[in-house]
Amino acid sequence: MKTKIDDIDQLIKETLREEEAKFYDDLEEQSVFAMIAGLYKGKNVWFTIVMHIVNLVALGFLIYCVVEAFKAESTKDLILWASGFFVCFTTMCMIKMYAWLQLHRNALQREMKRLELQISSLSSKISE
Repeated sequence: MKTKIDDIDQLIKETLREEEAKFYDDLEEQSVFAMIAGLYKGKNVWFTIVMHIVNLVALGFLIYCVVEAFKAESTKDLILWASGFFVCFTTMCMIKMYAWLQLHRNALQREMKRLELQISSLSSKISE
């Protein structure tokens, strides 16, 4: 299956002009590290940084809740610290899910740009 996809990509590159082919190559799939670096580009970089700071604060409070839960002598205190642990854990999970959704959104936008480039190339070939 991989060869068919490679053949299609090669066919597309052959039909594109030089600058379009260069732009098309820039839209290739990224590694995980490049995708994570992509979170720190654009208009919402400040929100990503705040999100990671909140995640670190939640991690710190989660560790504190675990330590205090082991020190707890009454059931009421143990339930309180365990509840704090689950709130922090849920907060961290939601922040990580949001970050993964942003990674997928960026990948989807990259694919849409590839399609737009292919459509514009096709339309220019048809009009000629």
